[in-house]
Amino acid sequence: MSRDTNVAAQEHLAENVNSGDIDTAVQSFAEDAVDHDPAPDQGPGREGFRTFFKALATAFPDAHIEPAHLVADDEHVSIAYTLTGTHQGEFNGIPASGKRIEVRGVQIGRFENGKIVERWGSSDELGIMRQIGAESKSPGALGKLAAKVGS
Repeated sequence: MSRDTNVAAQEHLAENVNSGDIDTAVQSFAEDAVDHDPAPDQGPGREGFRTFFKALATAFPDAHIEPAHLVADDEHVSIAYTLTGTHQGEFNGIPASGKRIEVRGVQIGRFENGKIVERWGSSDELGIMRQIGAESKSPGALGKLAAKVGS
């Protein structure tokens, strides 16, 4: 498939996530798509993406993905984006706070026949957790390392 076909599939995904039509959005993924960086509890394939995006839409019903930069060739589409929304449902065990979030993310998709077959990427989940008021219960790996280095 062509670069333009793959970019259109990527745009289709974002547009339908933004409108809340998750079932249509996930049609951009191949049935057996592989996510190399899955969210916690995300299952495999297209169904795993459906579960992830439905959970996102439940936690942030007004979630909006705004692509900021896109680079593509005949096999890959890479995007840097901003994710915004209002925390109106449970997210990672944190009840709705009513707080707005704005975080950056990046995704690389490999395409075959106009469908995403592999995905690599990350959104700033720590930024989301901080913005919705979650408190860290542990210093995390970097905090533990810093404590060891400092002692």
